Amino acid sequence: MANPNPLSEPMKKHQGEIIEYVVRRNGYNISELARAIGLNRRTLYNYFRSPSVKSSIIYRIGIFLGHDFSKEFPELFTEGEFQTRSKELVRGATRQEPFRDDEAIYKAKYLGLLEKYHEILNSLLETN
Repeated sequence: MANPNPLSEPMKKHQGEIIEYVVRRNGYNISELARAIGLNRRTLYNYFRSPSVKSSIIYRIGIFLGHDFSKEFPELFTEGEFQTRSKELVRGATRQEPFRDDEAIYKAKYLGLLEKYHEILNSLLETN
């Protein structure tokens, strides 16, 4: 038989809303956060709307923010474990460092392709 008093049942946490609140309360840029944890912005917004979020995603967000989500989700993380890992992974790096090398690689590829395209156009113009 169903419980006639829904208030007596434990309230289920909406993990996505809690994560979004932490992100916005601390003034983080959503696009920057999504890039840093390897997601696109739309996917991150979908996680914010989701009542349950994979613990690995919560963990990656917490690492980037330097936030201990064991306070909000004690059923998923232990306080000491999360803090130890976040110190190891977050403290030594700035948010943009992992992307600087990638940007240089893609910029060089783009310029190389642009030069080839220019050469092809010049050769086509010369033959006509």
